[in-house]
Amino acid sequence: MAADLDPDRLLALAYVPAKRRAAVGALWRLDSALAAALASGREPMIARIKLAWWREALERLDRAPAPAEPVLREVQAHLLPALTGAELARMEEGWAVLASREALTAHDLGGYAERRGGLLFRYAARLLGDEADGIGPAGEAWALVDLARHCATKEDADVALAAARERRLPRRWPPRLRPLGMLAALAERDRDPARPPWEPRGSPARMWRMLRHRISGY
Repeated sequence: MAADLDPDRLLALAYVPAKRRAAVGALWRLDSALAAALASGREPMIARIKLAWWREALERLDRAPAPAEPVLREVQAHLLPALTGAELARMEEGWAVLASREALTAHDLGGYAERRGGLLFRYAARLLGDEADGIGPAGEAWALVDLARHCATKEDADVALAAARERRLPRRWPPRLRPLGMLAALAERDRDPARPPWEPRGSPARMWRMLRHRISGY
């Protein structure tokens, strides 16, 4: 996972209202930067050190200017004070769960899903101006599906997908939150046991599903 946004999120971002797009983009790029910090650590300890740096740097944004790091500068410019550095730092806790050699337990998966995807969707909903019920579980499902995509073994992917299927998604999304609903619709598509993984991100079928959701809310 690189620091750039994947094609699915780039399309969803294009449907965020222009006045909110920079903020939501900054939030999503922060998530991608945390993913890159985890992926670039060859040893679990190195990954934890890199993630801890991000957590501390985000917390410092509440009392000091951002250092010369592009994502942190973007966060400071577009996310504060709608979100605090301390709130954003909580997302690191979700990624830190994955910085281990041990097999993930159900508790681990729950912590990852809540602190990565749950917070990511709830924070994005705040930026979009509509913190509706059910946003957190939808984000958790999305994060678990994303994890399954990157698992080294089918067994690990199946465990993550099973956890994703336990999360209930909103039946219909309000217009303001449909950029998030577009991503949740893809997670629902990917977690379907009858659908073989994995479609390439940005593929025509995925784009069509996202656009259908954007129009209908389903």
